[in-house]
Amino acid sequence: MDAEQLREYGHKMVDFIADYYKTIENFPVLSQVEPGYLRNLLPDSAPNQPDSFQHVLDGEVAQLILEFIRLHIQAKILPGVTHWQSPNYFAYYPSNSSVAGFVGEMLSAGLNIVGFSWIASPAATELEMIVLDWLAKMLKLPEDFLSAGQGGGVIQGTASEAVLVVLLAARDKVLRRVGKDALEKLVVYASDQTHSSLQKACQIAGIHPENCRLLKATSSTNYALSPEFLSETISQDLTIGLIPFFLCATVGTTSSTAVDPLLSLGKIAKSNGMWFHVDAAYAGSACVCPEFRHYMDGVEVADSFNMNAHKWFLTNFDCSALWVKDRSALVQALSTNPEFLKNKVWFSSVLMEILILPKSQKFLVTVLGSLSAGEMICTEDRNGLMDSENLKKSSSINPLMDIKLISSHDLDTASQANMVVDYKDWQVPLGRRFRSLKLWMVLRLYGLENLQCYIRNHIKLAKHFENLIAQDPRFEVVTPRIFSLVCFRLLPVRNNESHGNKLNHQLLDAVNSTGSAFISHTVLSGKYILRFAVGAPLTEEKHVNAAWKVLQDKATSLLAESL
Repeated sequence: MDAEQLREYGHKMVDFIADYYKTIENFPVLSQVEPGYLRNLLPDSAPNQPDSFQHVLDGEVAQLILEFIRLHIQAKILPGVTHWQSPNYFAYYPSNSSVAGFVGEMLSAGLNIVGFSWIASPAATELEMIVLDWLAKMLKLPEDFLSAGQGGGVIQGTASEAVLVVLLAARDKVLRRVGKDALEKLVVYASDQTHSSLQKACQIAGIHPENCRLLKATSSTNYALSPEFLSETISQDLTIGLIPFFLCATVGTTSSTAVDPLLSLGKIAKSNGMWFHVDAAYAGSACVCPEFRHYMDGVEVADSFNMNAHKWFLTNFDCSALWVKDRSALVQALSTNPEFLKNKVWFSSVLMEILILPKSQKFLVTVLGSLSAGEMICTEDRNGLMDSENLKKSSSINPLMDIKLISSHDLDTASQANMVVDYKDWQVPLGRRFRSLKLWMVLRLYGLENLQCYIRNHIKLAKHFENLIAQDPRFEVVTPRIFSLVCFRLLPVRNNESHGNKLNHQLLDAVNSTGSAFISHTVLSGKYILRFAVGAPLTEEKHVNAAWKVLQDKATSLLAESL
């Protein structure tokens, strides 16, 4: 990589991204293109020569990147982008970006390490352990989830990966106890409001589809999983010889932010020897605020806990934090240990104090191993080999030089000795990016108090939107608002529910087609429901008011047509 070329390209691209954020409200939030639009704009194959080759020959790098942005990014890519960072984005759940997250992501791309093991980049492993301990303490997770004990945290790409790896760990743990032939008897439990990633994880893990119990949640529990219903189902399964082994509870379901009763469910899981996983992908961020922490009560009986820092915590995608109480369960399920991936370490780490003559300067050198007479040390400038006794007497060593240990002793692996963490054994892929950099920067540059204010502001805006709905008798709020999601609908004419579903579908399409706002939907108890999720970093009250105005105007038109 040419450093000056990077500087030129980087400056122009940062300018473009900054300008994009400055003008982001000018774009339609939801992309308005048709499927396949891009294939008509790009050639069938990659170019043999770089674009604007003459500019490269002439050294006009700045002109090249400007033309690339104008001809390709602005003209071809941006029209097909749905603008998740727009202040008028209220669909699904947010995917936050921030200056700190962006800079951390840039640094990660610049260093471009592949941190599959400790030795592959010690800083990547150790920073991840530290920042996840920080975040765990912010969430007031039990100490069992901290890296100082038998547990610890790991950054996965998404909550889908998190639930998969803990399901695999739970599966292997129970099969070691009951035998591998019992796979067809294993049963997974969750509510039907649980994210669909659990079903995909079951498919991958070989759990029979009929043994993935998604128990119906109703409005009587605000769509939370009923402990009584769970107990009844488990008892029935035990009676016919099945083996309950995994329970997934949710803090903030995707459809309506329902909160499952963790403590009651956890007690049921523990009494039946089941792995208890808590998915707080969205709402976990809110639980750094003391007034919302009670929604996590009961997490102390969980075996694993997950929240997405990339959703609502100002950390650029992807950054899904997973904690487990017993990391050995993950390692046993996911570890591979080929010779070429082993961490080579020589002895235990000790600190030597070296006296440098004749200046009598003292400096400390950390070496991997205790030195005894006869073992060899080599200086960086290779002026010669010295044994450890002569090293202490030498005046020729520059105290700024690196000192390396050379030993003929048999090597051990730090991984097997539990001296280091190899995150390759906590995930499905081998390679992994330096994701902890951006989370570290977010925590350092914003701090807990600012992050709490950020969350509270979005919840305040959602409450404001909820109040606007309450003032218009044509609409209703469908489920109690807990965090920053409001579930609502336009009431059907003459209480015709089938027409009501069609009406709200039409309202959704009408609002989104304007490009001025983007909302999404769900279905609860057979009713088509609109979802308004506040969480984009740039959203202010004026954007909420503008979106509500569009909803009201489109509703007026649709109701007039249906008379």
